[in-house]
Amino acid sequence: MQLTLKKFMYQAAQNRYNTLPTRRCGNSGLLLPAVSLGLWHNFGDTSPHENMRALCRTAFDNGITHFDLANNYGPEPGSAERNFGRILHDDLGVYRDELIISTKAGYEMWDGPYGNWGSRKYLLASLDQSLRRMGLDYVDIFYHHRMDPNTPLEETMGALAQAVRSGKALYVGLSNYDGPTLEKATAILDELHVPFIINQNRYSIFDRTIENNGLKAMAARLHKGIITFSPLAQGLLTNRYLQGIPADSRVHTDGRFLKEKDITPEKIAQINALNDIAQARGQTLAEMALAWLLSHDEITTVLIGASKTSQILDNIKAVQNTSFTAEELEAIDRISRCPSPHKNGG
Repeated sequence: MQLTLKKFMYQAAQNRYNTLPTRRCGNSGLLLPAVSLGLWHNFGDTSPHENMRALCRTAFDNGITHFDLANNYGPEPGSAERNFGRILHDDLGVYRDELIISTKAGYEMWDGPYGNWGSRKYLLASLDQSLRRMGLDYVDIFYHHRMDPNTPLEETMGALAQAVRSGKALYVGLSNYDGPTLEKATAILDELHVPFIINQNRYSIFDRTIENNGLKAMAARLHKGIITFSPLAQGLLTNRYLQGIPADSRVHTDGRFLKEKDITPEKIAQINALNDIAQARGQTLAEMALAWLLSHDEITTVLIGASKTSQILDNIKAVQNTSFTAEELEAIDRISRCPSPHKNGG
């Protein structure tokens, strides 16, 4: 590990493994915490560095050992990895062998024909850049970030295989794939003897895409793990939208992933109806939304984002009750069944 650790001040909580259960990732040997921390938002150069440090420390002190990044997370692209590299250097690096660090390549990262999609050229160059930004010799999981309709699947999977053979990744994953493509990719990776263990996909009470595109069922059949991003539907599955759109909503500051036109009176009514179920369970809406995901045997871990340490502490309470009655599950399905407005990302 390319970390020169200066005098070390941070000491992780001694009871850090008492809070969160771990779950096996498919049929691999890797255990992941039920809740993982995503650095998609709040770790770019527009965020205060001390807040990023506090988020990572709070996560690790409470058993979140898995930190999920991608080459393009920011803003600007690359800045989340660079900022996390500083946190490794200053705080968490001495615990490297207790951390699962993942990154990805697949979305646009740099100009020109070699900074996007799924070519061998792009994936391997991007991984080298990610390692340099974070000051690491290897990542634990390296993902292809999205399906590429124009690059042969054999080439993309071969690049993932090379990442493992070179010692720069321990495991590989696929993100934003569907069931049929997952099946083809798995056959190639199996033939190459690559430790492919996990799929990362958007999944929430409001977004059932992986139930409909075959990914969830195929991952279970192939004994692969699933990590879900946007489990709170960009904040809709929290108490923030019970009365409508709050003044500080990201709708007003960053309309890329949540748009005002999607938050209709009907959506607000759905959110309130789901909140009634959560309250009857003794949970917040956010806790219930995460618990609902963890109630599915196919799901290994849920990926949360946070801008405040209190959000991390609130979200991990979800693991205290992940059992649902048949009546609760039926009511959640009935209330939530509608086309999701959310696309891409993650």
